[in-house]
Amino acid sequence: MTSNGGSQSQTKSELLFFEDFRSGVLDRSIWNVRTSGRTHNNEQQAYVDSSETIYVVGEDQLPGTTHGALVIHPRYQPGFSTPEGNRFDFVSGRIDTRDRFDFRYGTAAARIMLPAGQGFWPAFWMMGYGQWPDTGEIDIMEYVGEPDWVSSAMHGPDYHGEMGLVNKLYFPSAEAAAGWHIYAVDWKRDQLTFTVDGQTVFRVTRPMAEFFGPWVFDNQKYLILNFALGGTYPFKINGVQAPYYGMPEETVQKIKDDQAWIAVDWVKVSGNEPEDDIESPAV
Repeated sequence: MTSNGGSQSQTKSELLFFEDFRSGVLDRSIWNVRTSGRTHNNEQQAYVDSSETIYVVGEDQLPGTTHGALVIHPRYQPGFSTPEGNRFDFVSGRIDTRDRFDFRYGTAAARIMLPAGQGFWPAFWMMGYGQWPDTGEIDIMEYVGEPDWVSSAMHGPDYHGEMGLVNKLYFPSAEAAAGWHIYAVDWKRDQLTFTVDGQTVFRVTRPMAEFFGPWVFDNQKYLILNFALGGTYPFKINGVQAPYYGMPEETVQKIKDDQAWIAVDWVKVSGNEPEDDIESPAV
């Protein structure tokens, strides 16, 4: 793992962050594990800090990885109660680098294996500090269990939620989404380009965003990996209301059978702007 910690200024092609989970454990000096007393978007899981939902495996346990992988593994835990008294039937994991690593402009990429199943909602994304959506949200990869596509999006003032800037990549194979792919965003001063395995999915320019509202992508942003279950985005696609909102029985059974998880082989961030185009941090 390589990280200088905190806010980053960079030169072109400088490696800012690299994590391939070769240590065999989650490095909590760079990753925060988040817990939730409530969820957004009618999601059906609570986030917990548990070795059952967030753990690292070696390359011998998961062939195809470089030096092992991070696994986020939702579990069926009926009647789970949060400290606030909210009840869920599922628990899952969410981690981020807030206050540990963030950057402004660069290429963020991760090699991720997704599971098959309608209503799964894992994501690799970035957020700024402050009030959402004024801080800007960059969704490098979102997946709602449709077998042939993933999506990328940007959210800001007056273009968020159902009005966000979003596009999908449809894979040539009908079942290709559930497998290893490299998801990335190339973030420059006036545009962001989203790719899957090097293929462009979506390009958003400053004028495209400013047609709807302010451009909020000139600030530091941190990385997030999570695995939500059900909720508004899956429901909008699959229309399933029972047994859980946005999540059919077949998917629920996969969770009960411990067959629902994502694996992250590595995460990398590198710079892409000339040094003199980026303000130096205050000393």
